[in-house]
Amino acid sequence: MSITKQTSRATTKTIISTIGTIAATAMVARSMARDYVPSEIQDYFHLGLRHFFSHFSNELTMVINEYEEIERNEIYDAAVVYVGSKVSPNTRRLRVTKLKQENNVSLTMERDEEVIDTFNGVEFKWTWVCQQLQQSNTYYNDDQKRSFRSEVRFFELSFNRKHKEQAVNSYLPFILKEAKDRKQEFRTLKIFTLLSRYDFSSSLDKWKSVSFDHPATFETLAMDAQLKETVIKDLERFVERKEKYKKVGKAWKRGYLLYGPPGTGKSSLIAAMANYLKFDIYDLELTDLKQNSDLRKLLISTANRSILVVEDIDCNIELQERVSAGSEDRKPQSKEKNRVTLSGFLNFIDGLWSSCGDERIIIFTTNHKEKLDPALLRPGRMDMHIRMSYCTPCGFRLLAGNYLGVEDHKLFPEIEELILTTKVTPAEVAEQLLKSDEPDVSLDSLISFVRTKNKKYEEAKAKKATAEVAASVTEAAKDCKKGDQSQESDKI
Repeated sequence: MSITKQTSRATTKTIISTIGTIAATAMVARSMARDYVPSEIQDYFHLGLRHFFSHFSNELTMVINEYEEIERNEIYDAAVVYVGSKVSPNTRRLRVTKLKQENNVSLTMERDEEVIDTFNGVEFKWTWVCQQLQQSNTYYNDDQKRSFRSEVRFFELSFNRKHKEQAVNSYLPFILKEAKDRKQEFRTLKIFTLLSRYDFSSSLDKWKSVSFDHPATFETLAMDAQLKETVIKDLERFVERKEKYKKVGKAWKRGYLLYGPPGTGKSSLIAAMANYLKFDIYDLELTDLKQNSDLRKLLISTANRSILVVEDIDCNIELQERVSAGSEDRKPQSKEKNRVTLSGFLNFIDGLWSSCGDERIIIFTTNHKEKLDPALLRPGRMDMHIRMSYCTPCGFRLLAGNYLGVEDHKLFPEIEELILTTKVTPAEVAEQLLKSDEPDVSLDSLISFVRTKNKKYEEAKAKKATAEVAASVTEAAKDCKKGDQSQESDKI
C-alpha cells in the first residue's frame, strides 16, 4: 500500500514537473515570439490555437468588424458605446477621454481587454481586438499615408452556443437601442469635412471631424417668427415619420434649399437645426471631387441622423446647364478638374443611392436661386425652399435682446422704421450691436449705420435712374438720326 502511494506521489510530481516545464517553455517561446516573430505569423498561430481548442468547448464567438466592405458596421459602433460603460472584475485597463467641449468623462475598452456582461442571466464576454496592418511606403506620399488607418479593429463576442438565438434576437437589438439612447443623451456633435488629397479608391475613412460647438439655436436666430415655427414643425414631423416614409416607399430623407443674400443667417440656421435635432454635420465641398462615383462613396460613409451641407451650390459645380459632351466652349482643364455631372448629382440626392441610410437631411445654400437648374428645385430633391430675408423689426428686437439684454428702448421705433425702408442684414445689425455693452451707444451706432447705408442706396438708385434716362435719351437720339437718314435716302 505504501509502495503504491509512493509510486502515485512520484507520478504526480513527474506530471507537475512536466507541466511546469511546458509552461516555462511556453512562456519563453511566447516572449521570443513577441520579439522575433512577425505579427502576421503570431496572429496566424493564435488563430490556429483558438481553432484547435474550439473543438473541446461549447463556446461560440461572433466577430463584429468595424467595417463591412466600405460601410461602417452599426453593431460595432453601438458596442463601442455600450461596452465602454461596462467594467468587469477582470478588466485591468480602460481608456479614459474627455474632450474640451464635453461635460462628461468617457470610458472605453482598451485594446485586447475583456469585459463580462450579463443579460437575462446569460454571461457574454467581449474582447476588443486591434490588428496592425502592413503599410507600403512605395507609392504614397506622407499626406496620403496619414489618411490610411494603420489597424483593423473588431469585437469578439463569446458565449455558450446554446444561447445563440437569444444573442441575435434579444441581446444585440438591446445593445443597439441602449447605445442610441446614450449617444443622444451624452453626445457631442461633430462637424465632418473631407480628408485632403484623399484616394477615393480606398474603402477607409473619407471624413475627418472636430467637435461642433456652434451656439446658434432657434431661440437666438434672427428670423421671421412664423417661418421659424414652420421650419421647427417640419423638422419634428420628419423625424417622427419613419414608418410613414417606409409605408409610401420613400427614402427617409429631406432636402432644404436656403437662399438669400449673404449675411442673412443661412449658416446660423443650419447650426440651429443641428443643435435642435442633435444631428452631426457633414460639410461637402463638391469641387474636391473628381467623378460621380466619389459622391456615392461619400454618401455611404456618412452616418444616419446627420445633416449633409452643400454651401453655395451655384458656385460649387456647373449645374445650371446640361452641357453636351461635344461643346467646344468648355475648357479641357475645367472638365478635368471637376467631372461631377448634373445627372450624377441628381442621382446622389434623389436616385437609388440616396436610400443608403436613414434619417438624413440634405441642405443646399445659394445666394442666387435663379441660377440653379430647375431639375434641382423640385420636391424630393429640395423639398422645402426657405428664403432668408433682410432683417425685420421682429428680428431686430430678438437681436437686441440677445446682444444688449433689452426688450424695449426709446430708439426702437426709429430703428424699426429705418429697417423697413433699408436692406440691412441680420449680420450687419449684430455687428453694430456688438460695438458696446451700453444700449444707447450700440443703438445710436446702428441708427448711424442704417442711415448711411440708406443714403448710399438712394444715391446709387438715383445714379442708376440718371444713367437709364441718359441711355434712353441717347437711344432716342440714335433712332431720330436713323429716321432723318432714312428720309434723306427716300428723297434721293
